[in-house]
Amino acid sequence: MSKRDEYVAKMKQQLDDMNQQIDKLEARSADASASVRAKYDAQVKELRKLYASTQEKLEALKGASESKWDELVAEGEKVQKAFVHSVNYFKSQLK
Repeated sequence: MSKRDEYVAKMKQQLDDMNQQIDKLEARSADASASVRAKYDAQVKELRKLYASTQEKLEALKGASESKWDELVAEGEKVQKAFVHSVNYFKSQLK
């Protein structure tokens, strides 16, 4: 497996893990009061948007030419870090 394939596989695994965490957070928010649940639902919606954006970057990486690879990796890492940070922040708000 090439370094590129390893990177894409690692990013995909991290995205899958984060998506599972969002699912768990969404399930936990279902037990909250209506006013709190509305806030959680809005945050989950934003997390889903970030997930989709990160997924798009991953797809772009898969088909990137060598000349675009480094640029797309940098962009993908920024989006992924924002996504992970957002999920972790949301998790901290549920405690």
